[in-house]
Formats: sequence, structure tokens, C-alpha cells
Amino acid sequence: MNGSLVTVTIVLSLVLAAWSLITTVRNRPPDLTHLVGLAIVEASLLVLAGLALAAWASGEHPGEPGTFFGYLVTLVCLPPLAGVLARMEPTRWGSVIVTVVCLVIPVVVVRLQQTWEVTGG
Repeated sequence: MNGSLVTVTIVLSLVLAAWSLITTVRNRPPDLTHLVGLAIVEASLLVLAGLALAAWASGEHPGEPGTFFGYLVTLVCLPPLAGVLARMEPTRWGSVIVTVVCLVIPVVVVRLQQTWEVTGG
């Protein structure tokens, strides 16, 4: 797993979480900037997933392949799901959804990296 890409993904997600939290405190619904932010986070997650799958195909492998794959699929699905749910809830609670998902993403990224490093991959 690429350490710098992991760091960039985590930072992007936390910045968007902070922005969404500010929006929540201001009692505002998510706007286009939140959706663009989710798209950027999703793009970084897709690159991360692509690199992980390429490494897996080249012979490296995680210690627990089933767990790793489950985290990977969940991770890639979180930002689009947050975007859809936030658009369905055009109140401050839509911003809360984006905030919570953006706080969950770094946890899942770190856990994904931990499952990869079980075998020293």
C-alpha cells in the first residue's frame, strides 16, 4: 500500500469532515462543494484500491484476503453512498451524514492498511 497516497486520502477526508461540520453547525444543508469534495475523496480511494489490487495481482497479498476485500469494497462505496443520502436529506442532517462518513473513511483506510501489513506486504 502506498503510504503517501494513504496519507493524502486521510487528509482529504478529514478536511471535508471539518468543512461539513462547519456547515452542520451553521445549520445548512450540504451543497455542491460537499459533493465535489466527496468526488475528490472517491477518486483518491479508487486510485488506492487500484494500486492495492495491482499489488495483489503481482504477487503481494494481505494476511486476511476476505477481510481486506471487504474493507476495500466498503471504502469505495462510502463516498457515493454519503453523496446520495446527503442529497436525499436537504437539511443540516445531510451535512451530518457527510461529516460522519468522512470521519469513518480514515478509520477504514488505516484498518485496510493494517490488514495488508499483516504479512509484511
